[in-house]
Amino acid sequence: MRRLIHQYLEHLDGERHASPNTLRKYEEALIRFADFLGRDYLGKDADAVRPGEVDATAVRSFLAALTRDGLAKSSQAQMLSAVRSLFRFACREGMLTANPAQSVRTPKIPKTLPRHLRPGEVENLLEAPSAAVVTDERLARRDRAILELLYAAGLRVSELVSLDWQAIDLSARVLRVVGKGNKERMVPFGRPAADALRHWLEVWESLRHGSAGASDTGDESEPVFLNFRGGRLSDRSVRNIIDRWVDQAAVARGVHPHTMRHTFATHLLEAGADLRTIQELLGHSSLSTTQKYTHLDVERLLAVYRDAHPRARK
Repeated sequence: MRRLIHQYLEHLDGERHASPNTLRKYEEALIRFADFLGRDYLGKDADAVRPGEVDATAVRSFLAALTRDGLAKSSQAQMLSAVRSLFRFACREGMLTANPAQSVRTPKIPKTLPRHLRPGEVENLLEAPSAAVVTDERLARRDRAILELLYAAGLRVSELVSLDWQAIDLSARVLRVVGKGNKERMVPFGRPAADALRHWLEVWESLRHGSAGASDTGDESEPVFLNFRGGRLSDRSVRNIIDRWVDQAAVARGVHPHTMRHTFATHLLEAGADLRTIQELLGHSSLSTTQKYTHLDVERLLAVYRDAHPRARK
């Protein structure tokens, strides 16, 4: 099992061009599955477990163990997907003749609507870095550009931190981004985001070359967003930046980079954009992934109806 997992992760990285975040999640899920098989199901060293020893009952037992551990249904579904994909790979490579996870039903996930910000909340959040008293004006400019671009372009946080200046055309207000599955797309953005990026670019060089960040990491590219040492900003740092300005703007907690992406899509839908266009802008491979935003719009219409219609309040 360990060797199979290693081969599969190499396949995801080298041939499928999976993102580092996807690779990390798959590795965590599959190692947890292998440990369960050895320790709890077969009663042997996890390194000695062979793929042929796994059957559907083992996979169902794994899901039951995850339930006992209090793991959310959505996380269980993700782990089952990783296990299914692993054995699908094993079948394709001729290591197995059947996928033991194929017949196992995916845990039913409660339908929840993605969190998004209302226009007033977004404005307060975007203005927070410019309104605050800060110790380093350069970082405040960077943070304003991050917030503006997340909202203006609906980028995933991994796409944001991987951006280089060469991928942005400020005059045309469009950027090129490589998303999931190594798929490239062009995304437009508005004048406020362009202005924030220009404002940040004015001080970018002083941060990039005023520290040892670039030389220390061997990074010769020109990342758009830098940490205080001059190196490329990380996903975690962006989350911390958003947490800081959410507190500053007194916006309800629970806002993260993906919230800005949800807000981008929701506001487009509310303004009349069609789902196919939103799908292209978000970089979704399937329209069904984008359709969850229609539920948001229905909820908004129902809320307005209940508040406004005289017979709805009886």
